[in-house]
Amino acid sequence: MASSSSNTYNSPCAACKFLRRKCMPGCIFAPYFPPEEPHKFANVHKIFGASNVTKLLNELLPHQREDAVNSLAYEAEARVRDPVYGCVGAISYLQRQVHRLQKDLDAANADLVHYGLSTSTPSNVVDLVFQPQPLPQQPQPLNPVYRLPGASRGTGGSCGTFLPWNNGHNQQGGNM
Repeated sequence: MASSSSNTYNSPCAACKFLRRKCMPGCIFAPYFPPEEPHKFANVHKIFGASNVTKLLNELLPHQREDAVNSLAYEAEARVRDPVYGCVGAISYLQRQVHRLQKDLDAANADLVHYGLSTSTPSNVVDLVFQPQPLPQQPQPLNPVYRLPGASRGTGGSCGTFLPWNNGHNQQGGNM
């Protein structure tokens, strides 16, 4: 039993445990998939495959591997939750929220300038107003769906698929 002394607590990494193989001392997965996080490798394996992840990690420099594994794990978890859009659905939702908040901020700044000038306050009120930078224009994906954590699919109540841009209509086209 002295052969597996390279791993912490003599336990194979999550990848080797999932793949049911012996975790060797030079295992490419061991530093990035600890035995305490088996779901992390399970999701990555389900979406990308162990062979593809091995090839990717072998092509990267050692200092780049951790970031690559974290990105793969994030995308894999998003794909498991939303197989169609993955993390793009969440990104699109957040971009729309930023755009909406930018409009709200612009309206508030306009109101502040309007009310500030109409009440004869000092002329430097315009200098105090936050001047936002324009958002870069990015192509928007078609109708992405973002599922809220803990939301269920079924009852048709307030839980389920959250479409932030559906204007009060559910997926079947009726009112909520």
